[in-house]
Amino acid sequence: MGKVAVGTTVVCTAAVCAVAVLVVRRRMQSSGKWGRVSAILKAFEEDCATPISKLRQVADAMAVEMHAGLASDGGSKLKMLISYVDNLPSGDEKGLFYALDLGGTNFRVMRVLLGGKQDRVAKQEFEEVSIPPHLMTGGSDELFNFIAEALAKFVATEGEDFHLPEGRQRELGFTFSFPVRQTSLSSGSLIKWTKGFSIDEAVGEDVVGALKKAMERVGLDMRVAALVNDTVGTLAGGRYYNPDVAAAVILGTGTNAAYVERATAIPKWHGPLPKSGEMVINMEWGNFRSSHLPLTEFDHTLDFESLNPGEQILEKIISGMYLGEILRRVLLKMAEEAAFFGDTVPSKLRIPFIIRTPHMSAMHNDTSPDLKIVGSKIKDILEVPTTSLKMRKVVISLCDIIATRGARLSAAGIYGILKKLGRDTTSKEEVQKSVIAMDGGLFEHYKQFSECMESSLKELLGDEASGTIEVIHSNDGSGIGAALLAASHSLYLEES
Repeated sequence: MGKVAVGTTVVCTAAVCAVAVLVVRRRMQSSGKWGRVSAILKAFEEDCATPISKLRQVADAMAVEMHAGLASDGGSKLKMLISYVDNLPSGDEKGLFYALDLGGTNFRVMRVLLGGKQDRVAKQEFEEVSIPPHLMTGGSDELFNFIAEALAKFVATEGEDFHLPEGRQRELGFTFSFPVRQTSLSSGSLIKWTKGFSIDEAVGEDVVGALKKAMERVGLDMRVAALVNDTVGTLAGGRYYNPDVAAAVILGTGTNAAYVERATAIPKWHGPLPKSGEMVINMEWGNFRSSHLPLTEFDHTLDFESLNPGEQILEKIISGMYLGEILRRVLLKMAEEAAFFGDTVPSKLRIPFIIRTPHMSAMHNDTSPDLKIVGSKIKDILEVPTTSLKMRKVVISLCDIIATRGARLSAAGIYGILKKLGRDTTSKEEVQKSVIAMDGGLFEHYKQFSECMESSLKELLGDEASGTIEVIHSNDGSGIGAALLAASHSLYLEES
């Protein structure tokens, strides 16, 4: 018995030693793991840094590219498209107007009753229609016939509240959220389809012409008063309620900006100068790029592997389509090089775009002591059953770095527009108020992003000038904005 006891003691001691060595080894591995995680985090943070000096360089570069894009087509990364909108809504508009918003697999038809400054939008009704998949890749006539038929059915449900005076033709604002080369306020040729549409015969054709022919075929008497892009619609919606709105920015899945320019400051404009002396410019600012943009290895590989490498660089670092994907790429590097999720890399983490920006926003907004939401999102999305608080804090840090960079660069872009307009400083002679109308899910729903963007814009402007700049949320520019532009460019303006 005694020998067994001694033997057991020896065995136990050896087992303790083995366990002790294993513990030490794991601690060493763990400290090595966390050292590598920390190094990746630190390098990423440094590469994403947006000190105020860098933001000023980005804003200056934006203003330079704006000038170049206004001087000639193709002279800049910014297209600076002439929208032909030279008469923004004032609030005085009255009457019944329609809008058609085609921007994806669904489209909306809408009618609004405008009651002038007193009643504004007195009444509105809309209907959403899904486009059958076969029409997205079929013929042009089939697609536009389907749209015209839905519009005609909607018009047929017009109640007595929506009274159209005798002898008047119904007027429509058409939001078409695909790349278009606009040739007048109510005409433009399709450059290319996106978002799953592929109808080759429509490329290069006038989309308003295609809609008009389809409306004639279904017996619908309606005039297309304006072809608009959703950012220009947001600007119109903002200006309708506030005459100081000077620009509109969409921060959603994608990003874009439009602003009101002096017609005399557009060298590439060769037509007669508009009576208003103004012209709305659709910047297509998502395509902006500059050596001053803080790009990381993750941004370069994301761009290289994208469907449009070398294009839309600003969009790829500030918009909702990409923020969650940048987070996934950094986490994948941590998983591969630092065993962040353990010995095996979660297979789900290798799926591009599996982490969406709404997921990232929910995690970033987690204020619970144990960061429970972060844990549950990682579990649900990546199928990682357990995560430590330390791991969750790293995820929060990454969200913060990515969102902060995007928000601050968005602010720099807005500051660039204000610089171009000469509204970045205050003048002693007159204090001109400038309002920026914002829309898009990223701005509306990602609180940390929008708050950081607004505080960064104030930092760039300084205390005095920031008192003259206001950022507002202008909802549904692609719908109501289009109807308002139909109203402000109506044939019956004198009669209303």
